[in-house]
Amino acid sequence: MTSAADEHRLIARGFTERVHGVAPGAWDAPAPCPGWVARDVVRHLVEWFPGFLKAGAGVDLPQGPSVDDDPVAAWTVHRDGVQALLDDPATADRVLTNAHTGSMPLDAAVDTFYTSDVFMHTWDLARATGQDERLDPARCARLLEGMLPMDAVLRSSGHYGPRVEVADDADAQTRLLAFIGRTP
Repeated sequence: MTSAADEHRLIARGFTERVHGVAPGAWDAPAPCPGWVARDVVRHLVEWFPGFLKAGAGVDLPQGPSVDDDPVAAWTVHRDGVQALLDDPATADRVLTNAHTGSMPLDAAVDTFYTSDVFMHTWDLARATGQDERLDPARCARLLEGMLPMDAVLRSSGHYGPRVEVADDADAQTRLLAFIGRTP
């Protein structure tokens, strides 16, 4: 079984490749998330997670420059802060508590709520900026399998668009993207 630190390292590497692959001027290209541009995909990851960690586990992540000023540096500082947290042996003894999710080990919470978000948004950034959109098929299948039983809860959260219908024999990536409301 892969550790939360190793999983984040792998998933963040794929997202980082897409961040570094954004062509000059493409940060304002429309993203698949309604009302977002490519820069907003990075903004979402950099801005929501620090508050979640602070409120649930008292963790302060380092802050980089504004995504508006330098999305690459903003992502890099954020990514490195999350990785340092997961690589810290003391994290194994920490717990994150949230009114909606209850209490769980901090590393498991990061993996469940954040690393999976980075994985899915890798496609959004790739699609917005004309890069390689392929995601790991086995990871897509595992993520979808874990999300399917929570369909109503996820949908009611407002974080996912309406499910998009796809063929029954669609591949795992297509099914996952359709489940979260993307048109693959």
